[in-house]
Amino acid sequence: MNIHTVSTTPYPDQRPGTSGLRKKVKHFQQPHYLENFVQSLFDCLEEMTGETLVLGGDGRYYNPEAIQIILKMAAANKVGRVLVGHKGLFSTPAVSCVIRRCKAFGGIILSASHNPAGPDGDFGIKYNVGNGGPAPESVTDAIYTLSKKINRYLILEAEDIPLDTLGIFTLGEMTVEVINPIADYAELMEELFDFDRIAALFDTGVFHMYFDAMHAITGPYAKDILEQRLGADPNTVLNGEPLPDFGGSHPDPNLVHAKSLVTKMYRANAPSFGAASDGDGDRNMILGRRFFVTPSDSLAILAANAHHIPGYRLGLAGIARSMPTSQAADRIAGALGIECFETPTGWKFFGNLLDAGKATLCGEESFGTGSDHLREKDGLWAVLFWLNVLAVRRQSVESIVREHWTHCGRNFYSRHDYEDLPAELSQRLIEDLRKQLPKLKGKHLGHREVILADDFSYTDPIDHSITTEQGIRLCFEDHARIIYRLSGTGTEGATLRVYLETFEPNPDQHNQETQVALADLIQIADHVAQIQQRTGRSQPSVIT
Repeated sequence: MNIHTVSTTPYPDQRPGTSGLRKKVKHFQQPHYLENFVQSLFDCLEEMTGETLVLGGDGRYYNPEAIQIILKMAAANKVGRVLVGHKGLFSTPAVSCVIRRCKAFGGIILSASHNPAGPDGDFGIKYNVGNGGPAPESVTDAIYTLSKKINRYLILEAEDIPLDTLGIFTLGEMTVEVINPIADYAELMEELFDFDRIAALFDTGVFHMYFDAMHAITGPYAKDILEQRLGADPNTVLNGEPLPDFGGSHPDPNLVHAKSLVTKMYRANAPSFGAASDGDGDRNMILGRRFFVTPSDSLAILAANAHHIPGYRLGLAGIARSMPTSQAADRIAGALGIECFETPTGWKFFGNLLDAGKATLCGEESFGTGSDHLREKDGLWAVLFWLNVLAVRRQSVESIVREHWTHCGRNFYSRHDYEDLPAELSQRLIEDLRKQLPKLKGKHLGHREVILADDFSYTDPIDHSITTEQGIRLCFEDHARIIYRLSGTGTEGATLRVYLETFEPNPDQHNQETQVALADLIQIADHVAQIQQRTGRSQPSVIT
């Protein structure tokens, strides 16, 4: 083997965020930038020698080149075998699936999730551990520490692997298997859901749907499962071909960025069901005919209907939600007599609960839902869950949601995003909010009394690790909440997220427009943080 030891110097900005390291493509294309991070990962995980690694990405720009670099570095660092997706493609949930099914040591995922792609877009890399989930902070902190003092990396001099050919290849002493990235995942979905019943729903001839893959990774998975295995119409999957720039779109499945799907679902002859997924396939948006289901409501409704699903008929051990996610799931957990765990934002915080059998379903308000079948959120899984419920109940999406509200009450909920703010300005805003906290508890804001004002911290009930400064919370005596948090998924500037929630038990009030129901909280949130005054923004960039 011709292994090169290449001298390098550290970059100071390689600390992974909530979902790995994300930067602009051009940032990753700097000399040795990707290589430094990958070598720091290998140095952190010395026990990877001789082990199996899973590798793939969402097909965005720079994925193919990065995969070839990582393969040659893996061979130089004595990895035994790498399972890489055909053409380098792998959805994030499917990587988690293959890690678990093949008992791999871990996996490297190349994605910036819902962020835009292309030469001027974003790129990302993250490591998943042996349970299939994102690396915990103990690992990412160790990688970052090594990245600050790295002085060399190892790489094998070799020809590129033909990623467009299924088969087994060698790089030095390492085996590379180019595999079908869909097969294991699709088989798992067939184990969890009643495919015959869902197929029968499509066979009625009156049920139609659209799935918008947004020219991202989920297209091939959706075509295989929805159109081929379940018999949905051949034109069910929209924008189904993964493109390096995602067709110039922003692959975030929300009401703003999935506008073409929303338009189709709100027209006069709309189909029964609509859904979308994001860049790497781990997020989902659910729509009925002229009806949007919030991610928080979706989690609660899936939990309430889990007994209809073969994979969950034995019951749920518990539910876990991120702190900013609405409390709708808490009410279902209470009705089922199970615990609802409140964690920081970031799917990695669900891993210990899932591994310990404490939780079965998990969800985040940022359009992420999943369960103990994997250790990642899973967009297509959520769509299949909804399809299975619809196949059993034979009601519309809207009627299922409204019936749920009648029984459980409605949590009016919204997130206001202020994107691309100067990082220093955003940080000062949060710091000033922290300083106000001692004075806010017990204060009346409008007609509401603040009963809790804090910066959320979390003690993991399994390993007792502590995570602090996870979002400013203002909780009121009537179960309303305002939460302020800076997002950790962008690549430049900062995004301030303001979460607003109020509970309405009276069915006669459930038809209010969400922003109207939250109007007083919106005013309070701006008044307390002085958002308009400090940012110069008269309204949020995105409202979901």
